[in-house]
Amino acid sequence: MENSDYERLLEEAYKKIKRPEDFGSSERFEIPKIEGHFEGKKTILTNFYQIASYLQRDPGHFQKFLLKELAVSGQKEGERLVLNMKVPSAKINQKIEQYVREFVLCKECGKPDTELVKDKEHRLAFIHCLACGAKHSVRGKI
Repeated sequence: MENSDYERLLEEAYKKIKRPEDFGSSERFEIPKIEGHFEGKKTILTNFYQIASYLQRDPGHFQKFLLKELAVSGQKEGERLVLNMKVPSAKINQKIEQYVREFVLCKECGKPDTELVKDKEHRLAFIHCLACGAKHSVRGKI
């Protein structure tokens, strides 16, 4: 194979490769938006469990945070979370972003590849980053 054939094949290969900018968003992690509707005076969050799963967090922990931060009572009903008050989706999405900043994203590298670890002995909670190995404390009680 001659050098010019190699160069031509290489050029063809480069044309076929998808670059990161071809995929739209350059971020691989996007905070999901809440989906739901109002039923009377209640707010029904239909994709609550999908968001908790996407964030790789315990739905109970996520629920506790949202209920406390929104200052509203609520309960799980099957695959949905029902809030006993009308709450605008913009306010809920704002609290989800706050949850992600506090309990999901690594403070060192900013990646979402983390796990929430509880130290039973000292009753502390930590975010342990699986990407860079950093460990940061977070509030244990919600």
